[in-house]
Amino acid sequence: MRKILFFLMPLLLAACVDDSASYYADGPVGNHALTIHRAQKHFWSKDSRVELIMQRLPDCLRRIELTDMPADEVEIELLSGGDNVWTLRAGQEMWQVETQTCTLYADVKGDGGELMGVFRDDGGKFVYEAAVVETVPADTK
Repeated sequence: MRKILFFLMPLLLAACVDDSASYYADGPVGNHALTIHRAQKHFWSKDSRVELIMQRLPDCLRRIELTDMPADEVEIELLSGGDNVWTLRAGQEMWQVETQTCTLYADVKGDGGELMGVFRDDGGKFVYEAAVVETVPADTK
């Protein structure tokens, strides 16, 4: 019986999702980042736990549980309000954090700011895609 369980264990774990994607506010340095982590607790569960890990080293490092949602439907927009204030939006749910003091605000203030990008599932892999900034050409007369 043990041998059967031993060989079945990888199959049971293969369906689980446990990955993350990061936005680096300071570029390649990596001291100031917002990371979304999604983890499926059981292979039979459709939902995954979604968490935010925010860091601005050495002053801020905090993990915040955001919500549960289907693993393949995790799509969270990242908006910047300036002054290290960030808003995360998933459908109707919104969270606002500040990485200067590692704070999660009780209420979202304002419209969230400028869209920086989206954390989403891309064919089973969790990725961060930066927003495309459209430039308007200057009108030449």
